[in-house]
Amino acid sequence: MQMMMMKFKGTFFTLHSFQNPNFSFSKLASGIPPSQTILAPFHSNSNSNSNSNSNSNSESNHEFSPFEKITKVDDALQLFDEMTQTQPLPSAVKFNKLLTVVTKTKHYSCSIDLFKQMAAIGVPVDVYTTTIVIKCCCQMSCTTEGFAIVAYGFKRGLVPNVCTFNTLLNGLILEDRVIEAERLFKKLIKEKLCEPNVVMYNTMIKGLCKFGNNDIPIALIRLMDERGCKPDVVTYSTIIDSLCKDEMVDDALKLFNEMILRKGILPNVVTYNSLMRGLCNSGRWDDASKILREMEDERISPDVITYTILVDALCKEGKVEDAEPIINIMAERGKVPDLVTYTSLIDGYCLQGKMRKARAVFDGMMSKGIVPNVVTYNSLLDGYCKKLKIDEAMHLFHQITEKDMKPDVVTYSIMLQGLFRVGRCKAARKLFNEMRAHNRISPDACTYRIVLEGLCNNHQVDEALSLFHMMGENKLNLDIVVYNILIDGASKCGKLDIAKVLFNDQRVKGLHPDVWTYTVLIKGFCREGLVREAKELFQKMAEIGCVPNRVTYNVLLRGLLKNGQHDTIEMLLKEMDGQVDH
Repeated sequence: MQMMMMKFKGTFFTLHSFQNPNFSFSKLASGIPPSQTILAPFHSNSNSNSNSNSNSNSESNHEFSPFEKITKVDDALQLFDEMTQTQPLPSAVKFNKLLTVVTKTKHYSCSIDLFKQMAAIGVPVDVYTTTIVIKCCCQMSCTTEGFAIVAYGFKRGLVPNVCTFNTLLNGLILEDRVIEAERLFKKLIKEKLCEPNVVMYNTMIKGLCKFGNNDIPIALIRLMDERGCKPDVVTYSTIIDSLCKDEMVDDALKLFNEMILRKGILPNVVTYNSLMRGLCNSGRWDDASKILREMEDERISPDVITYTILVDALCKEGKVEDAEPIINIMAERGKVPDLVTYTSLIDGYCLQGKMRKARAVFDGMMSKGIVPNVVTYNSLLDGYCKKLKIDEAMHLFHQITEKDMKPDVVTYSIMLQGLFRVGRCKAARKLFNEMRAHNRISPDACTYRIVLEGLCNNHQVDEALSLFHMMGENKLNLDIVVYNILIDGASKCGKLDIAKVLFNDQRVKGLHPDVWTYTVLIKGFCREGLVREAKELFQKMAEIGCVPNRVTYNVLLRGLLKNGQHDTIEMLLKEMDGQVDH
């Protein structure tokens, strides 16, 4: 036992330092003598630390009736006060029940406060207690404090179990600290601190898949086999979903077959939904139909997500007329379309420019009590802006804030692009400034490009350059696409000197001009009759290994024709036939 405790202590004290002042669990862990507080009443009320779960199950129903009456936090606090005034103090099981009820209401900070009070007055605790509190820390993105709770338990002879470790791993993954989670997981196995169960393996697989790592999760399935831990449907479904999202559908199907044929694990609706999404997104409609028939053969009813996947995929394929009847099929089968279903259908009509139908679906959704979110509004805004119906778009844009929703960076990008398209540059600049000033939304690369391109296309190159210089060494300026926009804009306005400065500037910053960079500058030279410079730049492309495409050749050919240099056209055409695919 002592050796085991030393192993655990070494593991956690080297992994983390517990200096976050929010909860001060480090002080809590060292500030109360274990023999006089936590362990004394604990030993008097239960036989073993490891039996807390079984003790929980052995309590009679009438003993737990006070917990069942808890409907709000105030009820829990009142019951806690009553329990702490009872002599002798109730068992750890009863306090655990109270903490569990509070935690289920998602009042995590309240659970932590109750635990701190328990520690202060010597209420009995066990491993189950500390695991509950660790879960609260993890749900509040304070997993480091969860490790401090483990340290607190060490001082009181409480050895963490597989549930405790799984809670910590899940907390690290929720905070995107997957490398630390992987390190801890390996340490648990290597130093035999605990034997992972299927839940722990699934937690690690979920975290690794979250970051697009599919090889290690598959290797973990093999490790599970070696260590005698049977994977379940969640194990396989998680990896299948990740493979499908990474467009590795064939690999997902192989794993699907392995799950059924070799392991005898029956897929559920979640498994089928992942495969449906992957196949539909790949345009493999026959395979998707086969999966749908297989679901019916296995008597697995498609759920709302299944139907929504079909609606979304059909809409993206431009088959929105085939998608809408699915809504009726859902109603016939007792499945209520949700916001995602309707948003997919709205987006499908918007992509086709059928704004009346899109609006009809939107209004119908509202009449059913389904409240649209900013994604739904973005689809409609994009549709109106592409149809150049800016007034309708602006009216809808104002509705978002009126309904206490916050426009996101996509919302602003759509509106800015729409305003620039109809030449309303002043309104666009005003909106861009409001976006940054009042709503505290920073433009992303897409928004920044839209503004620069909008200004350039509306012959306001000086404004675009001013904004570019104002951004200074911002990472948004370290973008080859931004330089291409400005070089093209300056060239179109006859400001070739500025275009050349920009061309050289990007190379100074370590950016590499691409085929579009050269093409726009060649076009600018040809426009100004500087054919020799255009040909030299074209030749330079070949020297640095930047292969011209058909657009580049066409730009140069038109420039040669326009300037009467017919002698090199035939040679260029032959070269073009040899270099560019038809």
